[in-house]
Amino acid sequence: MTAETALKQPEESLELQSGWRGFVSDWSADRSAFRTASWGKVMMWIFLLSDTFIFSCFLISYMTVRMSTTDPWPDTSKVFALEIGGVSVPLLLIAIMTFVLISSSGTMAMAVNYGYRRDRVKCAALMFATAAFGATFVGMQAFEWTKLILEGVRPWHNPWGAPQFGSSFFMITGFHGTHVTIGVIFLINIARKVLKGDFDIERQGFFTSRKGRYEIVEITGLYWHFVDLVWVFIFALFYLW
Repeated sequence: MTAETALKQPEESLELQSGWRGFVSDWSADRSAFRTASWGKVMMWIFLLSDTFIFSCFLISYMTVRMSTTDPWPDTSKVFALEIGGVSVPLLLIAIMTFVLISSSGTMAMAVNYGYRRDRVKCAALMFATAAFGATFVGMQAFEWTKLILEGVRPWHNPWGAPQFGSSFFMITGFHGTHVTIGVIFLINIARKVLKGDFDIERQGFFTSRKGRYEIVEITGLYWHFVDLVWVFIFALFYLW
């Protein structure tokens, strides 16, 4: 093999790895995707992207139904009002739910920070606090569902106007509530593993990464921040519109 041939071979191999072949080779190789992000983080981003499409379809369908229906749409400020001392306060419960969920994003962000500092106790405590916020949100949403069901709201009927209101409400809030519930379970599981030191001694089990790696806490945070962000859109489009 001549020196000229040896110099040409790397260039030829680079040509073979360009375009779609290079894309497939990079993604199928046993190494970090995009050179900087791990497989776990990339897969979570892909999952969140697919979930974004689903929530977008739900919200677009809701807006289409609301703008096209001939029946009057219920006034959400009255439907979701609570009576405090004999005074009807519009959207009080929804405002509290939103505050609780937004606050949980702050505790989750701090948990990720302490996780990378390898402060197990503070990281786990903040994750448990985030899970408590999430459980509180789900509990208030269950109260909201119970209240509306007792008032006669069904997926096919509601006593205040357009029957599509019930189906839109239960579909959108139910799907989001399921995400929050799954997130709470995931948070408790990861927080328990952090507190036990599974990521320091590399104990075998689910979601245990390499020794000293707390990236799973950040991946959990990505999911949780997404759930919070989706609620902002639901709050703006469904409750305030």
